[in-house]
Amino acid sequence: MGLGPAPAPPHKGAMTDPAAPSGPPLIFDRGLARARLARARRQGAEPFLLERAAADLVERLQAVLRPFPRALDLGTPGPQLARLLTQGAPAGPARAVTRLAPLAEATEPGMAVQTGDEEALPFAPASFDLVVSALSLHLVNDLPGALAQARRALAPDGLFLACLPGGRTLEELRFSLAQAEEEITGGASPRVAPFADVRDLGALLQRAGLALPVSDLDAVTIRYADMFRLMADLRAMGATNPLVHRLRKPTRRAVFLRAAEIYAQRFSDADGRVRATIELVWLSGWAPHESQQKPLAPGSAKMRLADVLGVREQKLSDQ
Repeated sequence: MGLGPAPAPPHKGAMTDPAAPSGPPLIFDRGLARARLARARRQGAEPFLLERAAADLVERLQAVLRPFPRALDLGTPGPQLARLLTQGAPAGPARAVTRLAPLAEATEPGMAVQTGDEEALPFAPASFDLVVSALSLHLVNDLPGALAQARRALAPDGLFLACLPGGRTLEELRFSLAQAEEEITGGASPRVAPFADVRDLGALLQRAGLALPVSDLDAVTIRYADMFRLMADLRAMGATNPLVHRLRKPTRRAVFLRAAEIYAQRFSDADGRVRATIELVWLSGWAPHESQQKPLAPGSAKMRLADVLGVREQKLSDQ
């Protein structure tokens, strides 16, 4: 993604990819991420966070009182969001929902499914009136490029709406693992993906050419019996470490045991359960259209701000 806290230098035993092509830095092993998502599905994926994000996204859409005849679900790890779009809202059902899925999936009623990658969209410009994405874009290596492609896929006055994990996500787990590994091995390897800051993401919407950009935060706290239950849920979501510079050898059991102790000491409630923070960043923007509001040109105001506020205007020489 290239934003947020940069990955630490490779731990002893980590590997780099000398054959990586020039361009955006390869932070995520996207093939590995898809393989782990496939394994999670085979073993029974845990959908609660994705279901929440999908429901919240559709609720936000309900505030937009206009139809979206052609909708694209961009890379969401499961079909939950696309299903909600086919069921209706806002202002009636989307007449055509296309799902660009990370894995091959069966076609569902009211939904066209195509396997693809958010960094290489197979759609012509202006193909959709609505592009949505949930819990996917944080794992692309070229986020500015992916947003620019989503913008091109939108028809004029089309809406882009997405959510992805923000900078505070899993901060408790990151701290505990890093401190435990530092104590026991003398160094720390990158274990949790870097997440972008909301201000950086808002700026990327403008860079992608989206008008009226908005970004906001929604922090979710999930409680677990211990750190290992959190890690089990992450595996069941297919959300374990996909970093290119991850440690390539087994981690000593003592590291995880010590990390669990630190987690319980620093981030537990009175009942002994531990907290995990998930920070969701919500992004929205519109493909430019002549009907949209535009800021006034500098110097075009017809009334002084002092008159509007009812105060005396002070010049620098008055102070």
